[in-house]
Amino acid sequence: MSFKQTKETVKDEITVGFLFRSNKERLKLESLTDEIGFDRIIKDKNIHRPGLALAGYVQLFRFDRVQICGNTEMRYLDHMEPKQRESALRTLFKFKVPCLLVTNSNKVDEQFLEVAREHGVAIFRTPVETTKLVYFLSDFLDDQFAPQTSVHGSFVDVYGIGLLLIGRSGIGKSEIALDLVERGHRLVADDIVMITRKGEGILMGAGTDLVKHFMEIRGLGLIDVRSMFGIRAIRFQKRVEVVVELMDWDPNAEYTRTGLDEEGVTLLDVQVLGVKLPIFPGKNVTVICEVIALNYLLKHYGYDAAKEFAKRLEVVISEKSKQIGERGVNYFEHDFE
Repeated sequence: MSFKQTKETVKDEITVGFLFRSNKERLKLESLTDEIGFDRIIKDKNIHRPGLALAGYVQLFRFDRVQICGNTEMRYLDHMEPKQRESALRTLFKFKVPCLLVTNSNKVDEQFLEVAREHGVAIFRTPVETTKLVYFLSDFLDDQFAPQTSVHGSFVDVYGIGLLLIGRSGIGKSEIALDLVERGHRLVADDIVMITRKGEGILMGAGTDLVKHFMEIRGLGLIDVRSMFGIRAIRFQKRVEVVVELMDWDPNAEYTRTGLDEEGVTLLDVQVLGVKLPIFPGKNVTVICEVIALNYLLKHYGYDAAKEFAKRLEVVISEKSKQIGERGVNYFEHDFE
């Protein structure tokens, strides 16, 4: 299965200011050093807790990562003498630390802030617990540095399954997506679908900020699906689970008849299910797309129709040969309706 996709792109860096502005409301971040250090660069998606560095062991100190000080680190500093605490902080901030976040609304004294300002390091404070902050911030950084690509197609949530419709220009992807929306399913994106890899094996798809939930229908023009069908008809993002390639019917080509041999599609080094769907005038592609989604759900919950039929076939073949006079259906009952 082949289709148009742009070259994979990955962010190399983000600024501390971007990190703060993107998470200010969600994580209730408060800048204790104004905008000092907002131009510093973050290049690593991982985070670090500088407990050992504060204790003086800096051989394995990952200073290039976002630093988080929780209850343990702040209590440790509080139990130090002022001169000892200043020395520990200077040892920490002599490295080019991107920024430091203090969790659990811990008090940050003026000595801490003074040393930070002197070294140009941004200090943020949040009421969020350390464990939760590590989770949310790690997820944000992982998303920012995740690889992305764009695909020409239509992306629809059908019965909770993310179906990415691809195919040549003008084959009817948008029309099928619109028909699915009219039948109660939800549009994620049309024309340009942005896909990013979350974690190791999850692909997430969304529309561009410009197009969002507008669709172009040839002969009609642009329509706004959200305004026309309501909020129930859209999703802002969805996991990509099945890629459906719409193809012109070729009587000489061979297509899957049993479904025993599944074809995979690789996007951003993640493999998802691929379905080649030949179409011709009069074929109800919308219903078939619904069946593709339902069949995927059945497989997800452990039932594979193709394998079940293969098992039945094996049982019949393994039985003794049919006797003379045996028919395909041995007995038809009367039907008096």
